[in-house]
Amino acid sequence: MKPTRRDFLATTAATLAATAAPMVASGMFQTSKSAATAKLNIRVDAKADRISRHIYGHFAEHLGRCVYDGIWVGPDSSIPNINGFRKDVVAALKAMKIPNLRWPGGCFADQYQWRDGIGPRKDRPRTVNIHWGNYVEDNSFGTHEFMDLCELLECDAYVAFNVGSGTPAQMAAWIEYMTFDGDSTLARERKKNGREQPWKLPFAGIGNENWGCGGNMTPEFYADQMNQFLVYARNFGKNRMTKIGCGPNVEDYNWAEVLLKKQRGIQGLSWHYYTHYPNWREKGAALADDVASWHGTLERAVHTEEILTKADAIFDQVDPQNKIGLYFDEWGTWHRTEQGDTALYQQNTIRDALVASASLDCFHGHRKRIRMTNIAQVLNVLQSVILTEVSGGKDRMLLTPTYHVFEMNKVHHDAIGVPIDIESPDYTVGEKTIKQLSASASVAEDGTLNVSLSNLHHENAIEIDAELKGANASRIVGRLLTAAALNAHNTFDAPETVKPVEFTEAKIAGGKLKLTLPARSFAVMSIS
Repeated sequence: MKPTRRDFLATTAATLAATAAPMVASGMFQTSKSAATAKLNIRVDAKADRISRHIYGHFAEHLGRCVYDGIWVGPDSSIPNINGFRKDVVAALKAMKIPNLRWPGGCFADQYQWRDGIGPRKDRPRTVNIHWGNYVEDNSFGTHEFMDLCELLECDAYVAFNVGSGTPAQMAAWIEYMTFDGDSTLARERKKNGREQPWKLPFAGIGNENWGCGGNMTPEFYADQMNQFLVYARNFGKNRMTKIGCGPNVEDYNWAEVLLKKQRGIQGLSWHYYTHYPNWREKGAALADDVASWHGTLERAVHTEEILTKADAIFDQVDPQNKIGLYFDEWGTWHRTEQGDTALYQQNTIRDALVASASLDCFHGHRKRIRMTNIAQVLNVLQSVILTEVSGGKDRMLLTPTYHVFEMNKVHHDAIGVPIDIESPDYTVGEKTIKQLSASASVAEDGTLNVSLSNLHHENAIEIDAELKGANASRIVGRLLTAAALNAHNTFDAPETVKPVEFTEAKIAGGKLKLTLPARSFAVMSIS
C-alpha cells in the first residue's frame, strides 16, 4: 500500500507556498548589522564530474531508537505502518529520495550474527547489544526486514559485515543467502523464509571501525584480515558488490595509506569524521545558543575540507587511476545526548542544518573521488533527519532542519558538478576564522543550474554577487531555510518552526545573480 497525500510530509509540502511570503516579509530574519559582500564566479562552461546521489546516503544502526520505534514498529502495531515500517517515515524518506541505507552498524555490525535475524520473529533469539547499553535485542528487524525496507524506499542496500567477531565463512554464507539465484541449501532457506528471488546487494562493507570497536586492530593486521575476507566475498548471478574496506578515523592518514597499499581487491575505503565541539570528551549541548558553540561547531564541520584534501593526496599517490573510491560513511554532529550515554538521542537545530550543508559542499568539491557518504543516523540518533515520539499514548513524527537540507539539495543527485570561485568575507570568533559563505553548484539533466548557498554567520547577512559564466538564464526559483534563533529547532508540539520557505529576493540579469542571504541560512537557487 502506497502512502497517501494525507501523510505528514504531504501536509508539510502543501502549506509551503502559503507560509513562505509572510515569513520573509515579516522581517523575522533581518539581521542587526550591514551585510558584507561575497563574489562568486560560477563556471557553468567548465562543468565536470557527476555528483553521485550516493553522497546523500544514510545510516541505520541497532542503537537507541533508530531501528525500533523509529523505522520499525512491527506489522501488529497500532501505529500506521506498511508491513511493520512506519508509514510516515517511509513517506518522508521517499520524498527526500534517500539513495542508500547502511546497516546494521556501526559498532553493532561487528558483533552481529546474521542468523539471529532470520526465520519466524517469535523464534528469533534475544541477544545482548554489548556496544550500546547492554540492552536486549529481540532481532525482530533482520535481513528480510532490512532488504524489504530498501526495496520499499527504492534505495540501495549497504551491508556492513562482521569482521571483528565473525569469520569469512559466516560472511560468505550471508552473501549467498541474500544473493544466490541457484538451488543451494541457503537459497532454499531464504525461500522458505519468504523471499523467492535473491536480493540485490550493491554495497558490502568489510567490517566497521576495526581500529576501535571492531577489534582494536592495527592497520597492518586489519589489512591482512580484510584481504582474507575479500577472497570469500563472492558475487552471485547478476549481483555485483562494491567492496568497501574499513578506513581511518578522523585524521589517521597512516591507516589510509597502509590499507591502500596492502589491499587486494577493494573498490572503496571508508572514512569516519564526526563534528564535536569543543572536543570528543566535552561535547557541547545540542540546544546551545551561544556564539562560541555556534562558530566552534561550524569550524569543526568545515575542517572536513582539510581532511578530504589530505585524503585525496594519499589516494592519488597510491591509486592514480581513481579505481578506489572514498566512502565517508559516518559523519555529522555529535552533541551531548539527552537520554543517557547509550541512546545518543539529540535535538537538531538550524546550526546542525548548516553543518550538513557545509559538509555536503565539501563532498561536492571532492566528487571525483567521493562515491558515497552516510550521515549518522537516519532516525532518533545523533544528527537525524527524522525524530519520532512513541510515549504517553502519542505517536508523532517531525522533520528536522537537517532533513530539509537533504530534501532541498536533492537537485544535486547525479547532476554534473560546476566549479565555483568564491571570494567570501572571513567569519572570526576568538582565534578561529572560517569563510562566511559556503556554496556549490551543479547542472541537472534538464539543463537547470542549481546553486546551494550557506551563510554560516550567526548574525550578519551577506550580499552575493555571482557571475554565471557560460549560462544563458533568465528565470530563477529560490527556497530558503533559516530561523530566528541560534538554537531554533522543531518539536513535536511545533514541528514546523524551521522549514523551507519560498525565496523571491534573488535577481538574475545580464548573466549575473544577485541576492542578500540572511544570517544563519541555507538557500537553493534553481536557474534556467
